[in-house]
Amino acid sequence: MELLKNTNIMDKIKIFGDRLKKIGIDIDLVGNFPWIYLDKVNGKTVTEKFEGNHGFTIAFYPVKRDQELKFTNTEEIFKVIRKYA
Repeated sequence: MELLKNTNIMDKIKIFGDRLKKIGIDIDLVGNFPWIYLDKVNGKTVTEKFEGNHGFTIAFYPVKRDQELKFTNTEEIFKVIRKYA
C-alpha cells in the first residue's frame, strides 16, 4: 500500500521510538490498519486496551493521503509506558 510507504508517517513512529530509547525505554509496536498498538515496553507485554479492542492504541495510520499520523492521548500513552518501564 502506498499510504504505508509514506516516509512522514514512518518517521514520526521512528522518532517516537528513538526518543524513548535515549532514556532507556524500548517499545515494540504492532500495526493492524489503521491502529498502531503498543505491544511491549522493555520486553513486558502491555495488557491494557485503549481506543481499540485488541490492544493499547497509541496512534492511527491516516486513512486518506492528505492526512497525517494521529497519536491518541499522549498522557495515557506515557502513563502506560511509565507503568511498564
